Amino acid sequence: MEYVNERLVEFNRYLRNRKVALIGLGISNIPLLDYLYNLQAKVTVFDDRSIEDIPKDIMDKITRYTFEFSFGENNLAKLNGFDLIFRSPSCMPTRKELKQAEDSGAIVTSEIEMLMEIAPCKIVGVTGSDGKTTTSTLIYEILKEAGYNVYLGGNIGTPLFTKLNDILPEDIIVLELSSFQLMNMTVSPDIAVITNITPNHLNLHSSYEEYIEAKKNIFRSQDENGILVLNYDNEITRDCKQDANGKVIYFSSKEKLDNGIIVDNDIIKECEDKLRKHIVNTKDINLKGMHNYENICAAYVATKTLVDTETALKAIKEFKGVEHRLEFIKEINGVKWYNDSIGTSPTRTIAGLNSFEEDIILIAGGYDKNLDYEPLAKPIVDKVKGLILIGQTAEKIYEVVNKKLQEENKDLDIYICDEFSQTVQIANKIAKPGQIVLFSPASASFDMFENYAQRGKKFKELVNSI
Repeated sequence: MEYVNERLVEFNRYLRNRKVALIGLGISNIPLLDYLYNLQAKVTVFDDRSIEDIPKDIMDKITRYTFEFSFGENNLAKLNGFDLIFRSPSCMPTRKELKQAEDSGAIVTSEIEMLMEIAPCKIVGVTGSDGKTTTSTLIYEILKEAGYNVYLGGNIGTPLFTKLNDILPEDIIVLELSSFQLMNMTVSPDIAVITNITPNHLNLHSSYEEYIEAKKNIFRSQDENGILVLNYDNEITRDCKQDANGKVIYFSSKEKLDNGIIVDNDIIKECEDKLRKHIVNTKDINLKGMHNYENICAAYVATKTLVDTETALKAIKEFKGVEHRLEFIKEINGVKWYNDSIGTSPTRTIAGLNSFEEDIILIAGGYDKNLDYEPLAKPIVDKVKGLILIGQTAEKIYEVVNKKLQEENKDLDIYICDEFSQTVQIANKIAKPGQIVLFSPASASFDMFENYAQRGKKFKELVNSI
């Protein structure tokens, strides 16, 4: 008998002829244009951009579907009288217009929240300040290796809500979830992973506490059957156990846990009642760096109830990582070049620096997210032989590094560039055989690029042109 998702049928019935608002024409909301049109919903589209900045094909579709729209500054002033509002992750649920609409009876949700509400299958969700894309992708690869029909979405992959009609109870959904997607979330995945929590996106969140509370929503709505995977080495995530409703499994690269999974002397080990079982030697893994070994631990335990060890290990050993994450580009005159454009915070860049034994020429700097760069100074002074800076945070990084150099009575050649191409030119000039050139900005990309991926592709293009 063919499976019918009754919750989806009911929701689609509800949408018919309802007044629906789409806030933000980003990746998650664009597929909803066709979906809502086919259900004959009465749609109004909102976006902070002016009409001239909306892609032509999207604008043509809005016009063809005769949807109403409100664009530009103060576009949400017309947000009233709606039954249902889909907000994009970039639209913070704390905005007063959303609060007013909710007080007036509107349901405020998102594509990802409705997916999690209606999906008929098991969901694995991953969040964290660092490592969530690698961990999510590895979980996806492990489950695929085991023969599951797996969907990868959320903050990566493709929006999945409009694919719900094809998703069956025996399938599995893997979601990477950002703090913006998790804000006000009232549903949690069956298996939740928090890789770590460190200060991030403080230019958008009202406080670090708000950011932390958003991350915790990934497990708050779990029941006693839920599984929560936590980083024992991170104080915030370690303490999440006290708020958990289901089973908690820790991973650690610093502590010899009695139960959980650990990295111990280059060996990943599974621990149960103080007994330790050898899982894999890190030398047999393609990924570099302790942070990636932690990601592997998280992915392994997240899939343990679904996949046997042998199958999981096959996927882990074959996994070569995700683009823009310590991605090896090429070797030029004995110098190896790495693209770590995903390094959008100091903690990510520190992890990148700690992944190499060789001397490093570091290229860093970018958009300012109001983060503290002090923790980055010591790793740079200890491991970097040449520092090349660019972007809004160049001066911030320079100041903390220069202060640390004076404290330790050390010297370091530091270059500040105006053009992105200059960073590669200088690195190529100063790097010596046996050294690493690492592009890990410790900053976001928005001062010069649309996103970290565009920035990484440009860096690779410049390196490959040498």
